[in-house]
Formats: sequence, C-alpha cells, structure tokens
Amino acid sequence: MIKFFYRYVSVGVVNTAIHWLVFGLSYMAGQSQSISNMLAFMVAVTFSFFANARFTFGSKVSPGRYILYIGFMGAMAASVGAMSDKMAINPVITLIIFSIISLFMGFFYSKFIVFRDGK
Repeated sequence: MIKFFYRYVSVGVVNTAIHWLVFGLSYMAGQSQSISNMLAFMVAVTFSFFANARFTFGSKVSPGRYILYIGFMGAMAASVGAMSDKMAINPVITLIIFSIISLFMGFFYSKFIVFRDGK
C-alpha cells in the first residue's frame, strides 16, 4: 500500500504543477479565476487519471472509470471551493487545502473504487 501511495504522490506532484501552470497561464492571458481554475482542473485531472491508471495502479482505462474519477475529484474541488468562498479564504490557501485533501481522499478513492482491479 505504501508503494502505491508514493507513486500516487509522485503523480500528484506533477499534477499539481500542471494545475498551477495552466491556471497561471490562463489567468495571465486574461481569463477569470473561475475559468482559469476550471481549465486547469480539466487538464490536470485528465493527466492524473491516465498516469495513475498506468503508473500507480497498473489498471486499464475506460470511459466509465474516467467519469468516476473526474466526477469525484470535481465534486471535491467544488466543495472545497464553495467552503472557501463561504469562509472568504485566500485563493492560495484554497489551492493548498484542496491539494492536501485531494491527495489522501483521491488516493483511497482511486485505490478502492476506480482502479480496484489493478496491481
């Protein structure tokens, strides 16, 4: 289980870098924070799905698994965002909070639901 978690963390580091990079580029190009974050999330979560399927869990990809994965991660992102908006939390803190929550929740959801037939 630890081996899977370390691999998941490795993918997560790259995923986070992709998310922050796409967000920054989109925002600097004149998009709003919400559009920039949605675009960054879509790009990063797609990378994460394919990388975790192959590298972390050795599992096959399918449209159903992709929908399960992005649905859960998207709901988590929206929930953290809504909570942050309600509590007026700084956007950088929101990104950090979401990164930590999604690391652990995403790992267990991926391991035991989405890619349960993998390694």
